[in-house]
Amino acid sequence: MPKNNPAPNNPLKFIREEAGRLLADGQFGAILARAGEGKTSFMMHLALDNLLRGKNVLHICLDQPIKKVCLWYEEVLHDISDQYEINSSNVMWETIIPHRFIMTFNVEDFSAKRLEERITDLTEQGIFFPQIVLLDGLPFDKTEQASLSELKTLAREHNFPVWFTAMTHREDNISQPGDIPPPISHVSDLFEVVVRLKPAGREINVQLIKGP
Repeated sequence: MPKNNPAPNNPLKFIREEAGRLLADGQFGAILARAGEGKTSFMMHLALDNLLRGKNVLHICLDQPIKKVCLWYEEVLHDISDQYEINSSNVMWETIIPHRFIMTFNVEDFSAKRLEERITDLTEQGIFFPQIVLLDGLPFDKTEQASLSELKTLAREHNFPVWFTAMTHREDNISQPGDIPPPISHVSDLFEVVVRLKPAGREINVQLIKGP
Protein backbone atom coordinates (compact mmCIF):
# COMPACT_ATOMS: atom_id res chain seq x y z
CA MET A 1 0.00 0.00 0.00
CA PRO A 2 1.33 3.46 -0.81
CA LYS A 3 3.30 5.20 1.93
CA ASN A 4 1.46 8.45 1.27
CA ASN A 5 -1.88 6.84 2.06
CA PRO A 6 -1.37 4.87 5.26
CA ALA A 7 -4.08 2.87 6.98
CA PRO A 8 -3.72 3.40 10.74
CA ASN A 9 -4.15 0.25 12.82
CA ASN A 10 -4.68 -1.75 9.65
CA PRO A 11 -2.89 -5.11 9.95
CA LEU A 12 -3.38 -5.74 6.24
CA LYS A 13 -0.70 -3.22 5.35
CA PHE A 14 1.42 -6.18 4.26
CA ILE A 15 -0.82 -6.54 1.18
CA ARG A 16 1.25 -4.83 -1.48
CA GLU A 17 -1.30 -5.23 -4.26
CA GLU A 18 -3.52 -2.19 -4.61
CA ALA A 19 -6.47 -4.23 -5.93
CA GLY A 20 -8.69 -3.00 -3.13
CA ARG A 21 -8.53 0.56 -4.49
CA LEU A 22 -8.31 0.01 -8.24
CA LEU A 23 -12.05 0.30 -8.74
CA ALA A 24 -14.12 3.46 -8.77
CA ASP A 25 -17.81 3.50 -7.89
CA GLY A 26 -19.90 1.66 -10.48
CA GLN A 27 -16.95 -0.28 -11.91
CA PHE A 28 -16.39 -4.04 -12.18
CA GLY A 29 -13.32 -6.02 -11.21
CA ALA A 30 -12.65 -9.75 -11.69
CA ILE A 31 -10.40 -12.12 -9.76
CA LEU A 32 -9.40 -15.02 -12.02
CA ALA A 33 -7.81 -18.27 -10.86
CA ARG A 34 -8.07 -22.01 -11.26
CA ALA A 35 -9.91 -24.08 -8.65
CA GLY A 36 -8.18 -24.05 -5.29
CA GLU A 37 -5.73 -21.27 -6.15
CA GLY A 38 -6.97 -18.59 -3.81
CA LYS A 39 -9.90 -16.69 -5.36
CA THR A 40 -12.03 -16.79 -2.23
CA SER A 41 -9.09 -16.13 0.07
CA PHE A 42 -8.04 -13.12 -2.01
CA MET A 43 -11.62 -11.83 -1.89
CA MET A 44 -11.60 -12.27 1.90
CA HIS A 45 -8.47 -10.13 2.11
CA LEU A 46 -10.10 -7.47 -0.06
CA ALA A 47 -13.12 -7.53 2.22
CA LEU A 48 -11.06 -7.27 5.41
CA ASP A 49 -8.90 -4.50 4.00
CA ASN A 50 -12.00 -2.44 3.20
CA LEU A 51 -13.71 -3.30 6.48
CA LEU A 52 -10.70 -2.19 8.50
CA ARG A 53 -10.80 1.10 6.59
CA GLY A 54 -14.37 1.57 7.81
CA LYS A 55 -16.10 0.81 4.51
CA ASN A 56 -19.39 -1.09 4.36
CA VAL A 57 -18.86 -4.38 2.55
CA LEU A 58 -21.74 -6.36 1.07
CA HIS A 59 -20.51 -9.91 0.51
CA ILE A 60 -22.69 -12.02 -1.79
CA CYS A 61 -22.12 -15.76 -2.11
CA LEU A 62 -24.00 -18.02 -4.47
CA ASP A 63 -24.87 -21.53 -3.32
CA GLN A 64 -23.01 -21.13 -0.01
CA PRO A 65 -24.61 -20.94 3.47
CA ILE A 66 -24.03 -17.81 5.52
CA LYS A 67 -22.45 -19.84 8.32
CA LYS A 68 -19.74 -21.07 5.97
CA VAL A 69 -18.98 -17.55 4.75
CA CYS A 70 -18.66 -16.35 8.36
CA LEU A 71 -16.20 -19.16 9.04
CA TRP A 72 -14.10 -18.03 6.06
CA TYR A 73 -13.79 -14.57 7.61
CA GLU A 74 -12.87 -15.98 11.01
CA GLU A 75 -10.24 -18.29 9.54
CA VAL A 76 -8.59 -15.60 7.40
CA LEU A 77 -8.52 -13.09 10.26
CA HIS A 78 -7.13 -15.77 12.59
CA ASP A 79 -4.40 -16.70 10.09
CA ILE A 80 -3.45 -13.04 9.67
CA SER A 81 -3.32 -12.55 13.43
CA ASP A 82 -1.08 -15.57 13.87
CA GLN A 83 1.24 -14.80 10.97
CA TYR A 84 1.77 -11.18 11.94
CA GLU A 85 1.53 -11.69 15.73
CA ILE A 86 -1.46 -9.40 16.14
CA ASN A 87 -2.96 -9.67 19.63
CA SER A 88 -6.08 -7.60 19.03
CA SER A 89 -8.03 -9.88 16.68
CA ASN A 90 -11.10 -9.86 18.95
CA VAL A 91 -11.16 -6.07 18.93
CA MET A 92 -10.74 -6.04 15.14
CA TRP A 93 -13.59 -8.52 14.79
CA GLU A 94 -15.91 -6.32 16.84
CA THR A 95 -14.83 -3.36 14.71
CA ILE A 96 -15.57 -4.93 11.33
CA ILE A 97 -18.86 -6.71 12.09
CA PRO A 98 -21.06 -3.56 11.87
CA HIS A 99 -19.57 -2.83 8.43
CA ARG A 100 -20.19 -6.27 6.93
CA PHE A 101 -23.39 -7.75 5.54
CA ILE A 102 -23.57 -11.21 4.00
CA MET A 103 -26.17 -12.30 1.46
CA THR A 104 -26.54 -15.73 -0.07
CA PHE A 105 -28.58 -16.75 -3.10
CA ASN A 106 -29.15 -19.91 -5.05
CA VAL A 107 -27.46 -19.49 -8.42
CA GLU A 108 -30.67 -20.06 -10.34
CA ASP A 109 -32.51 -17.44 -8.25
CA PHE A 110 -29.90 -14.70 -8.47
CA SER A 111 -30.53 -11.66 -10.67
CA ALA A 112 -29.93 -7.92 -10.66
CA LYS A 113 -33.61 -7.39 -9.92
CA ARG A 114 -33.57 -9.64 -6.85
CA LEU A 115 -30.36 -8.05 -5.61
CA GLU A 116 -31.82 -4.58 -6.05
CA GLU A 117 -34.89 -5.60 -4.05
CA ARG A 118 -32.71 -6.85 -1.18
CA ILE A 119 -30.49 -3.75 -1.21
CA THR A 120 -33.53 -1.46 -1.30
CA ASP A 121 -34.98 -3.24 1.74
CA LEU A 122 -31.73 -2.67 3.64
CA THR A 123 -31.23 0.96 2.69
CA GLU A 124 -34.83 2.11 3.11
CA GLN A 125 -34.86 0.71 6.63
CA GLY A 126 -31.48 2.25 7.40
CA ILE A 127 -29.99 -1.17 8.13
CA PHE A 128 -27.04 -1.19 5.75
CA PHE A 129 -25.64 1.00 2.99
CA PRO A 130 -23.09 -0.93 0.88
CA GLN A 131 -19.98 0.91 -0.30
CA ILE A 132 -18.34 -2.07 -2.00
CA VAL A 133 -19.85 -5.37 -3.18
CA LEU A 134 -18.06 -8.71 -3.46
CA LEU A 135 -19.80 -11.40 -5.52
CA ASP A 136 -18.43 -14.93 -5.23
CA GLY A 137 -19.60 -17.83 -7.35
CA LEU A 138 -21.32 -16.30 -10.37
CA PRO A 139 -21.17 -18.85 -13.23
CA PHE A 140 -19.90 -16.67 -16.07
CA ASP A 141 -20.17 -19.48 -18.59
CA LYS A 142 -23.95 -19.36 -18.02
CA THR A 143 -24.29 -15.62 -17.56
CA GLU A 144 -25.32 -13.44 -20.49
CA GLN A 145 -24.00 -9.96 -21.10
CA ALA A 146 -27.47 -8.48 -20.64
CA SER A 147 -27.64 -9.81 -17.08
CA LEU A 148 -24.24 -8.38 -16.22
CA SER A 149 -25.20 -5.07 -17.81
CA GLU A 150 -28.16 -4.90 -15.44
CA LEU A 151 -25.81 -5.49 -12.51
CA LYS A 152 -23.54 -2.74 -13.85
CA THR A 153 -26.47 -0.33 -13.96
CA LEU A 154 -27.35 -1.25 -10.38
CA ALA A 155 -23.76 -0.64 -9.27
CA ARG A 156 -23.73 2.78 -10.91
CA GLU A 157 -27.08 3.78 -9.45
CA HIS A 158 -25.96 2.83 -5.93
CA ASN A 159 -22.39 4.13 -6.35
CA PHE A 160 -20.44 1.03 -5.38
CA PRO A 161 -17.76 -1.03 -7.15
CA VAL A 162 -18.22 -4.79 -7.56
CA TRP A 163 -15.54 -7.50 -7.41
CA PHE A 164 -16.31 -10.94 -8.90
CA THR A 165 -14.51 -14.26 -8.71
CA ALA A 166 -14.22 -16.35 -11.88
CA MET A 167 -12.72 -19.81 -12.26
CA THR A 168 -10.30 -20.42 -15.12
CA HIS A 169 -8.94 -23.73 -16.38
CA ARG A 170 -5.48 -25.01 -17.15
CA GLU A 171 -6.07 -24.77 -20.88
CA ASP A 172 -7.26 -21.15 -20.67
CA ASN A 173 -3.92 -19.63 -21.61
CA ILE A 174 -3.51 -16.09 -22.95
CA SER A 175 -1.17 -15.58 -25.87
CA GLN A 176 -0.81 -11.78 -25.71
CA PRO A 177 -0.56 -9.36 -22.80
CA GLY A 178 -3.99 -7.88 -22.19
CA ASP A 179 -5.88 -10.87 -23.59
CA ILE A 180 -8.78 -11.83 -21.33
CA PRO A 181 -9.23 -15.59 -20.83
CA PRO A 182 -12.51 -17.43 -20.40
CA PRO A 183 -14.86 -17.44 -18.63
CA ILE A 184 -15.16 -13.63 -18.79
CA SER A 185 -13.72 -13.05 -22.27
CA HIS A 186 -17.21 -12.63 -23.76
CA VAL A 187 -18.10 -9.90 -21.24
CA SER A 188 -14.67 -8.34 -20.72
CA ASP A 189 -15.84 -4.93 -21.97
CA LEU A 190 -17.89 -4.60 -18.78
CA PHE A 191 -14.80 -4.94 -16.57
CA GLU A 192 -12.43 -2.09 -15.80
CA VAL A 193 -10.00 -4.30 -13.85
CA VAL A 194 -9.05 -7.96 -14.22
CA VAL A 195 -6.47 -9.66 -12.01
CA ARG A 196 -5.21 -13.21 -12.30
CA LEU A 197 -3.82 -15.31 -9.47
CA LYS A 198 -0.92 -17.53 -10.48
CA PRO A 199 0.88 -20.00 -8.21
CA ALA A 200 4.63 -19.57 -7.80
CA GLY A 201 5.90 -22.26 -5.48
CA ARG A 202 4.18 -21.79 -2.14
CA GLU A 203 3.08 -18.27 -3.02
CA ILE A 204 0.39 -16.79 -5.24
CA ASN A 205 1.35 -13.96 -7.56
CA VAL A 206 -1.19 -11.33 -8.59
CA GLN A 207 -1.06 -10.43 -12.28
CA LEU A 208 -2.90 -7.34 -13.50
CA ILE A 209 -4.32 -8.28 -16.89
CA LYS A 210 -6.53 -5.26 -17.36
CA GLY A 211 -6.61 -2.02 -15.42
CA PRO A 212 -5.51 1.58 -15.08
